[in-house]
Amino acid sequence: MKHYGIIMAGGGGTRFWPLSRQKTPKQLLNLSGKDLMVNEAVERMATVIGKSNIFIVTADVQAPAMITATQGKVFPGNILAEPAARNTAACIGYSAMEILRKYGDGVMIITPADHYIEDVPALTEIFKSAILTAEENDKLVTIGLKPTFPSTGFGYIKYDHETDGEVKSVIEFREKPDEETAKKYVESGRYAWNSGMFIWKASLILKKLEEYAPDIYEDLKTIGDAMNTPQEQEVLHNVYPNIRKISIDYAVMEPSAANGDVLVIHGDCGWNDVGSWDMMDILHDPDENGNICLGDVMTVNVKDAVIYSSTRTVTAVDVENIVIVETPDAIMVCRKDKAQEVKKIVDALNEVGRRELL
Repeated sequence: MKHYGIIMAGGGGTRFWPLSRQKTPKQLLNLSGKDLMVNEAVERMATVIGKSNIFIVTADVQAPAMITATQGKVFPGNILAEPAARNTAACIGYSAMEILRKYGDGVMIITPADHYIEDVPALTEIFKSAILTAEENDKLVTIGLKPTFPSTGFGYIKYDHETDGEVKSVIEFREKPDEETAKKYVESGRYAWNSGMFIWKASLILKKLEEYAPDIYEDLKTIGDAMNTPQEQEVLHNVYPNIRKISIDYAVMEPSAANGDVLVIHGDCGWNDVGSWDMMDILHDPDENGNICLGDVMTVNVKDAVIYSSTRTVTAVDVENIVIVETPDAIMVCRKDKAQEVKKIVDALNEVGRRELL
């Protein structure tokens, strides 16, 4: 059976503003100091999928930059541009339809573009196991991660812990819990973090969309029927923006799990969702004062800070628990423990029409 890799790279990365913008979002940034996040995702995928079978789904506005950024790594024709952001059910369904109509059925590995993986060889082995599981079972497969602390920022997967082997049956998906509930989940030993990585046959996910989200499936089928014709782009741009916005978790995974059609494979690969400035210590070692300083930065008596300079010298004196980010046209300052709220600035700028900063 053929194998395909799908990298979802259409997000805006608003929590990394002002560095992350609509045309150059987080996945097109080099936050690790090694390579762009999307290219790191491609290299991880390439350990199990031939590069000719790796696809990237991105936003229309980001597609030109994505083609340039991944030159020599991903075929330009394998970069699928969404005319509008319609969440992961549409994104995944569109890529599955593309594969089925143009290349033939096969197992898809689907990952976000902006995750950090410390142990890539371990992830490679997890992918291999997941591919084999998806080939042998007509079920949806996801990768669950062992919780290392009671996170309120991740979704959780409850699984049948009495099942033998590394592949477990999923009982249900749980959304981001409060702290007390998260503690209970971790202590029970019956939950895994939801990694947002999925493995299944292209034909199977479309079948599940037809069963649980028939309106979305019909829109995707209309797009699929126009594929390989001169009308393909016209139909895509007419139909796609009207697809119902919903995540794959709500649309398919939750009802499928309730019917016993989802399997989870435990993964221990040093995974992290680097979602905001306060998590830069995942990518960089802090100094003796707990600071991460990138670029032309000078500090005096500063503790537990993240300071990023792109062009100008940034200085700080006698502060702690702070994030300072400088770009040519904007400076952002916030408390480090409030870094998740940076997206509110993006919303506020959008409301007053400051789109040149978005």
